[in-house]
Amino acid sequence: MKVFKFGGASVKDAAAIKNVGSILLRFEHEPVLVVVSAMGKTTNKLEECLTYLLAQDQLNYYHTVDSLRDFHIDIAGELFHDQHSKVFRFIDDIFEQLKNKFEKPLAEQRSFEYDQVVSLGEVLSSFIINEYVLELGLKSEWLDARRLIRTDNHYQEGNVNWEKSEALIIDRLKSSIQQTNTFITQGFIGHTAEGFTTTLGREGSDYSAAIFAFCTNASEVTIWKDVPGMLNADPKYFENTQLLSKISYREAIELAYFGASVIHPKTIKPLQNKEIPLFVKSFIEPEAPGTTIQSAGGNDHLIPSFIVKKNQVLITISSADFSFINEDALARIFEIFYTNRIKINLMQNSALNFSVLVDGDKVHLETLLAKLNPSFKCKYNEGVELVTIRHYNHATITQMTRGREILIEQRSRQTARFVIR
Repeated sequence: MKVFKFGGASVKDAAAIKNVGSILLRFEHEPVLVVVSAMGKTTNKLEECLTYLLAQDQLNYYHTVDSLRDFHIDIAGELFHDQHSKVFRFIDDIFEQLKNKFEKPLAEQRSFEYDQVVSLGEVLSSFIINEYVLELGLKSEWLDARRLIRTDNHYQEGNVNWEKSEALIIDRLKSSIQQTNTFITQGFIGHTAEGFTTTLGREGSDYSAAIFAFCTNASEVTIWKDVPGMLNADPKYFENTQLLSKISYREAIELAYFGASVIHPKTIKPLQNKEIPLFVKSFIEPEAPGTTIQSAGGNDHLIPSFIVKKNQVLITISSADFSFINEDALARIFEIFYTNRIKINLMQNSALNFSVLVDGDKVHLETLLAKLNPSFKCKYNEGVELVTIRHYNHATITQMTRGREILIEQRSRQTARFVIR
């Protein structure tokens, strides 16, 4: 079985969904499991809905729900000529459920409510796409990941129970695989043992594809993107980018960890464990070769890669009593960052200071500083950048740092990282 993953950009409107259909028709005689994201900016809109729900802002809540419903109805209207199609009933039912949530008591845990609301984007897109490819003549079946991927109760970032998920997925496919070539399901979502919906973390649909591939012993995974494959730099910031035509799992993990946005960081490891090759290809040019990610690492060093993370905040922490930043102090600092779900992009310590770099748009700075006080004193710089150069040399370092102030510099054998402004 092949596993395909289509992200939000590849299913953003009716024309995009028709393109997905044309790609799937190429594989109509092969078993393919398709993982899809929510359409376009639906996830962002559902997050807005949640904000209004938690604030009990009825007017804006209903308005946002209605606009999202209209968005999906309009797309369905371009795909299906029969206005009595069950697609329209399905869409109406989902949004009726969403509206009814406003009248029900809210859970104490915000993360729980997040998962129940935001997960609906993938449910909608997958159902619409499945009904569309059925009309194209494919033998397709809709799978509900809320019954297949088992996680713990860590809402918004569920941890997968691999053994249980594998059993559920294999059992579900076993009943249909003789009659069906195409299966369409949702990325990003799973469920607890109690049957409550969970999500796997923002941008977790790539990870879902890896989970399904691992559990089905898939022959390969293809992630369909709006870029030719994995590039050595973001074309939004760099000219003359180069395609990384073949790299190792290890290299892909390193690039994803450092912030390359093409692949979700958790995606690679399950595939590596079973040596399932991963292809990153363009849904605009599906015949193009794209990038192959597999075990061999002979090509990894041939092209330097550049990763830039903008809007960073550099926080330098020191003990209020001028004592050393020892193991006890570090443990207390890490506990604060962990309990507040703040990801550290880079860290560096000396005897008296511990510096961390975090995403400016994912941290409430005043709240964090208040939690660090009074035990620690903090200084910070906002609006700095983190530049990572994989397989660097003197010329690439000069190219990336010329005319900039370097606040922190770190180098290993393969990677150089700079905090600059």
